[in-house]
This record gives sequence, C-alpha cells and structure tokens, in this order.
Amino acid sequence: MRQELGYKEKNGQFTKFGQWYADRVQDTQYRNGPWCDMFIAWAADKADLSQYVGEFAWTPSHAAWFMKQGAWTQKPEPGALVFFDWKGGKSYKGIDHVGIVEKVSGKKIHTIEANVDRIWLKRKTRETDKVVGYGIPRLVKAGADKLGEIRSTEQPFVVAPRVETGRGSPLDFLGTPPALLTAMVLMTVVLSLRITGRRRGTHRRLALPWNAPSTPHTPPARDGAPAPERVTVPAKPAEHVQAKPRPAPAPAARPARTRVTAAAATRHSTSTRRKPYEPDQPARP
Repeated sequence: MRQELGYKEKNGQFTKFGQWYADRVQDTQYRNGPWCDMFIAWAADKADLSQYVGEFAWTPSHAAWFMKQGAWTQKPEPGALVFFDWKGGKSYKGIDHVGIVEKVSGKKIHTIEANVDRIWLKRKTRETDKVVGYGIPRLVKAGADKLGEIRSTEQPFVVAPRVETGRGSPLDFLGTPPALLTAMVLMTVVLSLRITGRRRGTHRRLALPWNAPSTPHTPPARDGAPAPERVTVPAKPAEHVQAKPRPAPAPAARPARTRVTAAAATRHSTSTRRKPYEPDQPARP
C-alpha cells in the first residue's frame, strides 16, 4: 500500500484501481469512477484480507457492512478504516469518503487516502470532527473465528462417509418391510380360504349326463316271437388316450299298435311255421 503513495489518476479519472474493480464486478462504469474505496479493496485483495476488509466502491454500503459484522466503533486505532461525511453528519447514509488510519496522535489521525485533492493517493492528517465512525477489520476477523467455533460444535460427531455399493439387485426388495408385510397378508388370505372350505365340506359330484351309467337298448319283442337274447360285449382295454364321454341314448319310439282280427289270429296260430331252409312248396288244397 505505501509503495503506491504518489499515484495520480489519468485523464478522464481513469485509474488502475478502478480498472481492477471493473473487471472484478464485470461493470465498466467503475473504471472512471471515484476510487477512494476501490483502492482499499485493491490493497486488501493484494494482502489477502478481503474477507475482513470487504470489497466495495460505495462508501455507505461499506460502513453498513462493518455495522452488520459487529465491527463498528467511534474509537480510532491503526489499521482501522475511517469514514468521513464532509457535511458533518453522523449517519452512515451521508458518508462520502474513506481512508485508512496509519497512526493516532491525540485528537488527530494520520491517514492514507486515495482520490484526495481530486487526483492523488497520499498521506493526510485529519481532525475527527468530520468522522462518522471507524470500521475495524480486526473485529471482523475475531467474529469470523468465533462463528467458525460455534459452527464446529453443531456436529460433535464426525459423519462416516457413505460407501457406494453399486447398483442394488431387484431381489433386495424381498428383505424390506413392505415385502414382509405383503407376504403376511397373502398367507392370512390363503389360510382363511382353506378354513372356509373345510367348514363348507367337500365338493359334490354333479350328476351330469356323461356320468350316468349307460344301459344297452333292447328292442321290443314282436307279438308271438321270443325276445332276442341280450348279448354282452366285453369292454375293450383302456388305452392311454382318454375316451370321450358318450351322450345319453335317446328314448326308443313306441311301436304303433296294429289291430288284428280274430280270423287272422286263428290262422296265424294254426299255421305251421316254415323252416328257413325248406324250399317253397305249393299251397295245399
């Protein structure tokens, strides 16, 4: 910082500090803007102290940042940032200049300031009647360290790192609580069905037509003729192919009744029955 003493802005209020800040925030308007606070941001970045000093170009916002950090005071000390209001106000909203306290001598402070006397970076000796307050980077650092200690106690135990086991198998679901619950429900339903079946009894076999015993059909005997002898056909041995069930036989039609006269009945009873192998003979006279 001290080696920059004597720096003078270029034409159009251009400075290397404004150029650095414009590149930092990606806004070209700061390249030719008032540079007292941008010089402090540049110096803090070079010293790696930006987190305790802040990076601002607008002095009221910079003062409000120190207030928020709990690092705002009315007592000067070397290394503090001093904020001025040339109108003599005491509110941070009226601040229009900032410098760095290099030394305190009684009621006077010795500072290093940029953009003073319109174009210079130089040392100044100031009265304190125009001072609004002081921002203390040392207190910002102490507050950050304390906050870090508080956060470290929020997790007293070290969390073990997770071990990636790769993709799971679909069978992994079988050991989960939902799978066990599903199995219990299915088992309960099966047992209930079995108990209900025992109470109702076994199934009865329906008397369907193909289950009924088959009765061979015997044609009716003719009048005066002996009934044909019933022939029993032995059943074929069962084959490997299951036989289709036979439909029930239709009931036989009743023969039509024929009226027979008495003369025909007498002639039929007295006639001699011809054997089938005898040749035809002429009728007797």
